[in-house]
Amino acid sequence: MPSEIDRERLRNLVEVYKRNIERELGAKLQQPKQISSTEYQEFKKQYMPRHLSLYEKLCSLSEKFIKVKPNEKNAQSMQENISIAHLNATPAGVLSFSYFAPIFIILFGSLLSFALLQSTFFIMFFFIVGLSLMRPLAKFPEYAANSWRLKASNQMVLCTFYVVTYMRHTSNLENAIEFASEHLAPPLSLDLKKVLWDVESEKYASIKESMDMYLETWKKWNLEFIESFHLVEASLYETSESRRLNSLDKALDVILDETYEKMLHYAHNLQSPITMLHMLGIILPILGLVILPLVVAFMENAKWYHIATIYNVTLPIAVYFLGKNILSRRPTGYGENDISEENPELKRYKNIIIKVGNAELSLSPLVVSVLLGIFLLILGLSPLILHAVNSPDIGFGEEDLTSSCGKKFCLLSYRENETTGQETGPYGLGAALLSLSVTLALGLSIGIFYKLRSKNIIKIRERSKQLELEFANAMFQLGNRLGDGLPAEIAFGKVASVMEGTVSGSFFELVSTNIRKLGMSVQTAIFDPLHGALVKFPSNLIESSMKVLTQSLKKGPLIAAQALTNVSRYIKEIHKVNERLKDLMADIISSMVSQIKFLTPAIAGIVIGITSMVGTILGKLGQQLGQLTSEGTEGANIGLVGLFGEGIPTYHFQIIVGIYVVQITYILTVLANGIENGSDTLMEKYQLGQNLTKSTILYCIISLIVMILFNVLASTILTTTLNA
Repeated sequence: MPSEIDRERLRNLVEVYKRNIERELGAKLQQPKQISSTEYQEFKKQYMPRHLSLYEKLCSLSEKFIKVKPNEKNAQSMQENISIAHLNATPAGVLSFSYFAPIFIILFGSLLSFALLQSTFFIMFFFIVGLSLMRPLAKFPEYAANSWRLKASNQMVLCTFYVVTYMRHTSNLENAIEFASEHLAPPLSLDLKKVLWDVESEKYASIKESMDMYLETWKKWNLEFIESFHLVEASLYETSESRRLNSLDKALDVILDETYEKMLHYAHNLQSPITMLHMLGIILPILGLVILPLVVAFMENAKWYHIATIYNVTLPIAVYFLGKNILSRRPTGYGENDISEENPELKRYKNIIIKVGNAELSLSPLVVSVLLGIFLLILGLSPLILHAVNSPDIGFGEEDLTSSCGKKFCLLSYRENETTGQETGPYGLGAALLSLSVTLALGLSIGIFYKLRSKNIIKIRERSKQLELEFANAMFQLGNRLGDGLPAEIAFGKVASVMEGTVSGSFFELVSTNIRKLGMSVQTAIFDPLHGALVKFPSNLIESSMKVLTQSLKKGPLIAAQALTNVSRYIKEIHKVNERLKDLMADIISSMVSQIKFLTPAIAGIVIGITSMVGTILGKLGQQLGQLTSEGTEGANIGLVGLFGEGIPTYHFQIIVGIYVVQITYILTVLANGIENGSDTLMEKYQLGQNLTKSTILYCIISLIVMILFNVLASTILTTTLNA
């Protein structure tokens, strides 16, 4: 690394050359643009010391109580992950917390369970949870670092594309990196700004040195990114123009080919983990649900909250961590960004926009989803509320003197335990049907929130993506018109007339209209914040291509034509690789989507119907045997009555299963999106909105139909059998 004296000499030499150039040219040199932007301010907040987060505070606190030092090898790996995730913690603090937290959970949870519930089940539960948390807590910095890497590396193909595209017409690495940092989203854009800032703040003497030091951080995870950037740097030293351009083309080819190869291996190795996830998260729990009602009916001590602890706490956490482990091994290199985060003007489309005349009213989706959730929750809890206020039971169907309401089907149907004298329930069909509202309250409110929050933005992005698909051909045509010697102002109109009726044609027509009718220059017609064509077509890829056009036009129409032709080729290559990658994942993703959208809600809905039928049959048989016993029949019947416990009401059982369906749909959707699209938060929210809404409604419809059919069938069979 150069000494302070060498840096001072370098600065003096630069100043001497500046004065000589200014004297010969007779004009002052323009000062280089300072790297100062919203993204950089964001970057400074992220990288500068900040208040400790809750996790960091807990690590610091744990280190004071139980100081556990990792061995040298683990400490080095931990420190690397801590640095990448920008956590203000030490390896000793992380490891201490991984011991302190489980010990605290085991002791506190066990004491609380014994004091309040006198339950051995919950003492064992907290003990197992505490032991299970040790490894995940010790690995937390690794999970955080992997999450950060996934977000940053999602943009690496585009980063290489921007740098190569810029350097084809201007061989300046610093300007190319700045150009890429302006068009990428955080966190990779922040890293590139850090590279530039380190040169400006004289931490490194040159942009190459600063960039090489940054590339070292990706050595373990993304060698293709490093290789492609080294080829970009090598192009600076080529003596002939053809060799320089070949080096740049090779840089993009390397990252595209390597990304495809790594995704190919990932797709092949994904079958086994996905099968395990399918078994653990879908098949085994559903099979357990089928036999659970029978087990519970004959186990008096089993309560609904025991099942809820297993199905709504333990299983979702296990499936989530297994899914995150699968996702952490995903190769890096491509993905999409949330355009509303890059373009603040689009954030208003995250709300519900209601047009009243010429005015627009904006309503937060949170208000709608919360109000809907509260209404459905009150409806679902109404059986408990009615029982709490001692409301009389409501019956429907034929007369049945053995039931609590005097009818074949009851709304509440609470039963009194002869041993303890406590009332349990509700066992009624009406309560079981109303319990579906609790599932709808959770699934629909979350689903509608994500759906309303993302649908407008996703429409805008899909429109821009459609433009990007056509844009390669449009750019090629525009390049040809410029190559024929037409001025850019006329070339836009010519291409627009040829591509009339397409999205690209609309874009070029808008540029041409701005030039002809509003008297704008080409640059203003495209980039004007109010009337520019990019306002209606927000896309980083298109914006960067247009910036390449406007900058290359300064060097003449032939240079601009060549630049556009190359941009067109690059866009086609990136699209081709992305399509091949999606094709690799098609089988796995389609399997997961079918689980999310149909199999899980359908199977769970049928299980609820079977549970309801079994509960009805066992309840009626228990009542009939009880009557026979009370009438003084043989003592053998007393043993039979003891076999039939009260069981878990379908009301509680359905709520547990419904919540599990919502949870597993959420987890599988996040995982499927992560596998297919990487760290694409916008698509994740959109798919959550779609899947949670559809799966919850499908589950509730199937449960409703099957419960009614099976209860009617059970009632008919029981009536016929008992009367006979």
